[in-house]
Amino acid sequence: MISNSKRLVLLVLFSLCWVVPATAQTGFDLERIQRATVFIMQASSVGEELIIRCVGTGTLVSRDGLILTNAHNTVQGENCPGNTLIVSLSVRADEAPVPVYQAQIVQADAGLDLALLRITRQNDGRIVERSTLALPFVELGDSASLTLDQTITVVGYPSFGDDAVGLLRGTVIGFTAEPSGGSKSWIKTGLEIPGTMSGGGAYDAQGRLIGVPTTAPVTPDSPQSRCITLQDSNQDGLVNTNDVCVPVGGVINALRPSSFARPLLRAASLELSLDTVTEFFDRSTVGGTPTFSGMFFAPSVNAAGMPTSVSSSLPAGTDSLYLFFSYQDMTPESVYEMRVTIQGVENPTFSLSPVRWSGGRNGLWYIGTTGQPIPNGLYDFTLFIDGIPIDSARINVGGSAELIPLFSDVVFGVEDLQGNLFGEGFVLPTGSTASARFIYRNMVDGAPWTAIWYFEGSEVYRESNVWSGGADGTQTIRVQDPNGLLPGSYRLALYINNKLAAISDFTLAGAQQGAVARIFANSHFTTASTQAEAIDAAPVNNFTAGTESIYALFDWEQIRPGTLWTMRWSIDDETFYERTGPWVGTESGEDYLLELSAPGGVPDGTYRMELFINELVFADTEARVGIGQLPIDRFAQASGIQMRGQILDAVTGDGIPGVTFVLVSADFSAAEFTRDWSQEQIYALAITDRNGRFQLDRPLQPNTPYSVVIVASGYIPVLADGVEVAPDAGVVDVPIYLTRG
Repeated sequence: MISNSKRLVLLVLFSLCWVVPATAQTGFDLERIQRATVFIMQASSVGEELIIRCVGTGTLVSRDGLILTNAHNTVQGENCPGNTLIVSLSVRADEAPVPVYQAQIVQADAGLDLALLRITRQNDGRIVERSTLALPFVELGDSASLTLDQTITVVGYPSFGDDAVGLLRGTVIGFTAEPSGGSKSWIKTGLEIPGTMSGGGAYDAQGRLIGVPTTAPVTPDSPQSRCITLQDSNQDGLVNTNDVCVPVGGVINALRPSSFARPLLRAASLELSLDTVTEFFDRSTVGGTPTFSGMFFAPSVNAAGMPTSVSSSLPAGTDSLYLFFSYQDMTPESVYEMRVTIQGVENPTFSLSPVRWSGGRNGLWYIGTTGQPIPNGLYDFTLFIDGIPIDSARINVGGSAELIPLFSDVVFGVEDLQGNLFGEGFVLPTGSTASARFIYRNMVDGAPWTAIWYFEGSEVYRESNVWSGGADGTQTIRVQDPNGLLPGSYRLALYINNKLAAISDFTLAGAQQGAVARIFANSHFTTASTQAEAIDAAPVNNFTAGTESIYALFDWEQIRPGTLWTMRWSIDDETFYERTGPWVGTESGEDYLLELSAPGGVPDGTYRMELFINELVFADTEARVGIGQLPIDRFAQASGIQMRGQILDAVTGDGIPGVTFVLVSADFSAAEFTRDWSQEQIYALAITDRNGRFQLDRPLQPNTPYSVVIVASGYIPVLADGVEVAPDAGVVDVPIYLTRG
């Protein structure tokens, strides 16, 4: 016999078979987004007082307390030295947030300026059990699919926690490219977003998180510094300039795409921890003042992030423009900014608000845009470091294309006896000769030209000639040292008539193996009882389920300290860790050791470690744990049908807090599940919040039969089998009524 409460659920919620039409869905749930938006204060203890050091906004991205925000206002640093993170929630959408929890950093990427926090304690210090949390959260959207003029909504706290959560609506006006993230490193909006909204959320029309508003306060000694004194930090009875001043970023016009946060969320969801066991003394210490120099423009970049050519002007109809510049002595604490004017009027589309530096210490960087119209006009670009103008450059866009002499498309390699160039383009093995090939067009015999080679920023060879190669073709030149070229960063600059025509960097590293470099070798996984034993343990490609730790090792050859390199880890082809930074180890060595672990053992899956230099893979190692794949796809948030709703008392209509809503996988019935309450049988689970609202942490797949179990203290439980959603359901958002019993 079906109970009244069960019949009510079947009729009202499931419409006999739980097929919900798409026309019934609204998509954008502003109330839930507001409740998922939190205010974060980083603080430090002074006596018995907590002194606020930095503030920002964050967004709950899981029901059990994961928060996505910026790294610069949560990770300890020079400007934010606090060690306690206080999380305030919006109890009411029209009121200021209330401090409720404390959190810890579980994942962070300083270069991308993103961090994931996990709620761990009540604000009074009591430990919070994650399983008891049922917080409102939002899902990540597909930021890569954003287009120009698409409408977005930005949500965050516009002040220092004194006001209610706020929102701004605007459109996408452009995208900014950087080496750290490709053509959509930043999403640009014309909105003037307050600095305290940094770390908050930007949403598409479906209410999915597609970006994180990001800016970074400049150092206190900068003329552009902004900070506000909030407390009597020195306890002298006065709140004045002698007290701690909380840094405030300026107006934000850039969003970090949410897709950059997926690896952090993936690692945090699986509770994966990757630790570098091998320790080195940093041999590439910064020794000077951060600076930019040598600004120039290029119409496009190649796969290695180098300019294809150098341009002093661009024709009408241009839709791609890149500003390149050299950087020296930059640090992760450096804040840089680009301001662009067209005909003297500041233009937010091509400008970049102050953000943390995401490159290395020395090298060649670019900021650019591609695939969007660039209006005709005279453009002035000015670069800032920590609020101080460093360098500027000007380019004119408009008119017709000019047939001028030019060099372009520089690549590097190793020559054979016939003069053919081989190799991987921008990473060469160490040896006595490095060769470069470039394309030339519209050249005139008799024109003076010069090639200058640099090593680690210093000129090592210069060759000046009169051109005699004809109008169009390719040319190969080389730099040599009979004692061997040292490993490190090199640059070739080409000039025509004493004017820069082409420039490109390349790296020498590793031993020569034919035309390619052997930089990393003997990369493998293994297992051992201790870190010390892992170095001598035999390679392992298959690990048993529940293995506590797996170790990865590799050897390296001739990598100069300071050389940028990248390590990427993935599980089942989904990246959960990626970092790019300067090499700080010895030039050559063995047994670089890393440990991957997780509470309860490393999850089943196929794990891969890849090592890169200049976007080229030089080591690729794979191993299987358990069955070789995750038993549940925990990351399929953007595909399928999202379900949320509110569970209400059938008599009073009030929301019921603490209700457990379980969606049982298709292989089991509701009755089978209630006998054992087995974790393996759960497809998705949610617990209602104080208003009775819930949202499942996994989307439903259409035309798939699920079983439902709803349990609440003091109410008749509900069990239902064969529940399905229609393919066009969109978002399921419905009320569910329970009867006391």
